[in-house]
Amino acid sequence: MSGYDPDREDTTIYKVVINHDEQYSIWPASRENPLGWVDVGRTGSKAECLAYIQEVWTDMRPLSLRKRMEEAAQNTSSLSAEIHENGQSAEPKADDLVERLSQGDHPVEASLRPEKNVQEFKDCIDHGYVHIKFTSTRGGTELRVRLDRDALNLSEADFDHKTGTLHLEGGVTLNYRKVKCIADIDLKTLVGQGHLELV
Repeated sequence: MSGYDPDREDTTIYKVVINHDEQYSIWPASRENPLGWVDVGRTGSKAECLAYIQEVWTDMRPLSLRKRMEEAAQNTSSLSAEIHENGQSAEPKADDLVERLSQGDHPVEASLRPEKNVQEFKDCIDHGYVHIKFTSTRGGTELRVRLDRDALNLSEADFDHKTGTLHLEGGVTLNYRKVKCIADIDLKTLVGQGHLELV
């Protein structure tokens, strides 16, 4: 009998692939890679491949964007030094993002794909990773946070009724600096307040 078999995908062996922008995805191991994607040498079930990607893909920004931001930061730093040498007050450097997000609380949201809902958020928490986006920065700063289970507080979170708040903490690297992300998220809206702490 032909037709869709809902269990078929569970037995599919996938491979992890990466593109020129260092973005990861999974692809059936039996099929040729899509144009522009190459194997990273990891295969397994869908869950195993996704878990591997969560482990290694710590900066969601495409490589081309990271390079442009680094160049902009270097240019701003050079300009700041030049202005300072000329006796004028130096402008804040672009790489002071870590310091800015470490001062006071800032608006954040749970950044989820393919859709933003409480169940997806809970699944991420169960896997030990969440994506938190600081929405007040230019273009938004999205961080992939590896959760500290001991600091996670779900006592006021009701996932079934999508109410309450949860407190999370976890490590992340931003602009080559190790920091801790601390956030309180409202389950009804999946937004809240957060900040960084230097490690």
